[in-house]
Order: sequence, then C-alpha cells, then structure tokens
Amino acid sequence: MPGNSFLQNISKGISLNLKRLGSNPYKKINLNWFKIKYYKHLPAGKIKTHVLFGKPLYFTDSIQLVNGLEEIFIEEMYRQELKANPFIIDCGANIGLSVIYMKRLYPNAEMIAFEPDETNFQLLSKNIASFGYSNVDLRKEAIWIENTVLQFSSQGTMTSKIEMKASAGTIDVQAVRLRDLLDREVDFLKIDIEGAEYKVLCDIADRLYQVKNMFLEYHGTFAQNKELTAVFEMISGAGFNYYIKEAATLFDYPFQRVKKSDIEYDVQLNIFCFRV
Repeated sequence: MPGNSFLQNISKGISLNLKRLGSNPYKKINLNWFKIKYYKHLPAGKIKTHVLFGKPLYFTDSIQLVNGLEEIFIEEMYRQELKANPFIIDCGANIGLSVIYMKRLYPNAEMIAFEPDETNFQLLSKNIASFGYSNVDLRKEAIWIENTVLQFSSQGTMTSKIEMKASAGTIDVQAVRLRDLLDREVDFLKIDIEGAEYKVLCDIADRLYQVKNMFLEYHGTFAQNKELTAVFEMISGAGFNYYIKEAATLFDYPFQRVKKSDIEYDVQLNIFCFRV
C-alpha cells in the first residue's frame, strides 16, 4: 500500500482541484473519494464497489475507473451550460460515469445511454439504479449507420468495439441507426464508440443542425488521416466551432513514431463541438 507521502500528495492535489472548481457543486467531494487511487493495485475482472457521492459505484477495471473519475469529475471534460431539462444522447456510456455527471448537473435531463458491451451494460444498469436516476433510457445496443445485427468484440472495458467481420471472441449485438434519433433538438450528443465514429458521423452529417453541443472521441490510424480531415469538414459544415485535446498521448516523439503502448490507433482525439 502507498505510504504517507503518497497520501500527502493526493491531499495536496485535491486541495488544488477544489480551489480551481470554485462554486462548482463537485467541490464537496470528500477526501476519501481520492482513495480510489488505491484501486489501481486491484486485479481487474471481479465486480468491486466504491462510494461516490454517498452511493455505491460498481466497476471491474480499476485503472479505467481511476482515469474516468479524474477526467469526468475532476477535470470535468463534459462541463457545459444547457437548459434546465436538456435532451442528451450518450453513445458509449460504459459504466455510467458520464450519465452520473450529467444527471447531477441537470437532474431534469432526459437521457438515452447506449452501451453494447454486456459487462459494461450490467455495471451501467447497477450504477444508474444505485443513484436512483429516472428519465434515463439504458439501451444495450451499438450505435451504427443502420438498424441491424453486428459483430462486436466484447472486452468488458472501454476498448470494446464493433468488428467488421466475425472472428474468435466476437458476439452478435443489436445496432441502431443514430440518424433516426436526430429527429428533434438534442442539447448534448456524446459519441465515443471506439473507431465507428467516422462512418456514423458521415451518416448523420445533414442532421447535425439538430445538435447544440457535441463531444466526439476520434480513433484512427495514420492511413485514415483523410477521414479525420473529412470529420473536421463535416463538423464545420454543420456550423460547429471546435476545440481539440489529445484523448491519449500515443507518441512521445511523433517524428520517430515509437508508440508508448500497444494501442491499435495512431490518433486519439477529444473533439469538443459547440456553437457561438
């Protein structure tokens, strides 16, 4: 277990983050919340719990939980100003951290949350029930360009994704066409679907006028750079301005292209789309 110096550094980090958050409701996060750091040492696979805002939160992958909590509740990557009762579509809800964040910020939000991975969906369902949220439609379906059945690599982590053909380890999942849901105004559309975002964005490009704010996590290879260019053209063509952050630093030295990990993507970006 980490020693006292570890805990002192964590406490210092919390104090800095809480000062930065100012009047944000998350400033009331208890110090024990950051003991989640300990969970990095726990093996993945078995369902574990952590108390978040006084409620049990269920998870299996400790490292991904830590990263998700830091991104969503400390860095507040989805923080935005919407109307009091927004309509939100969450494509790739994983275990529900983004749903919890948005429902705490907008309790009267109407949400649809998609998560096709069986393990993740079970955790998502348990977590939303644990927090007692209503008006959240949880759907164990993949987001795609048509209503069909697809092959899916179900890893029980954030890396689960659609596969173009059946192989060892893939399963059938029901897929729904996102375009069909954009028949009304959407206050926030989150798309984090592990590599399927380009095709889906092409299919919904002429419906994006319905969307006020959009978050897109882009995953691609260098061979797909033209697709990335097209993504920005579609976003701009829909009237969005955008801001880009690295979702993951895959290369310390891009000219040498020596990867830091075995992640299959060469480019992984968080793209924040908004109207001004």
